[in-house]
Amino acid sequence: MVTDEFGPLTPDMSGPPTVFLLFFGLIFTLVIAGFVTVAVKGLSQWRANEASPLRSVDAMVVSRRTDVHRRPRSVGAPTDGSGTMAMASTSPSSSTAYFVTFEEPSGERRELPVSGVEFGQLAEGDRGHLIHQGTRYKGFTRQRAADGPPL
Repeated sequence: MVTDEFGPLTPDMSGPPTVFLLFFGLIFTLVIAGFVTVAVKGLSQWRANEASPLRSVDAMVVSRRTDVHRRPRSVGAPTDGSGTMAMASTSPSSSTAYFVTFEEPSGERRELPVSGVEFGQLAEGDRGHLIHQGTRYKGFTRQRAADGPPL
């Protein structure tokens, strides 16, 4: 039974407070805007690559780099009979992206993402023939020292 000892219920007292709704709406909007921004950037890069011609140029490998992303994994687990929770760590996961920078005879440099296998086969100072389409790496054929003078 509802009593009036705290006063009558008013319509503005039912439901969450307005500040909470505004804060929740703002956070929701920011998250959606972030997803849309990432999707639009990815789509525009894909379209730019599709519109780019397939280029085949002489080039030299001037640098290589990796970008490692680590994500720790932790699981809450009780450590004793007291009911307290402590974080028990499990093995973290990681992913690695590989990039190689090529320099053309004109001096123009271009950093392209490559697979781990390609990354392992390329060394700084390698000279050869690079094939790419926009920011897409399509291949690199190493030039042998006996094939001619350096670039």
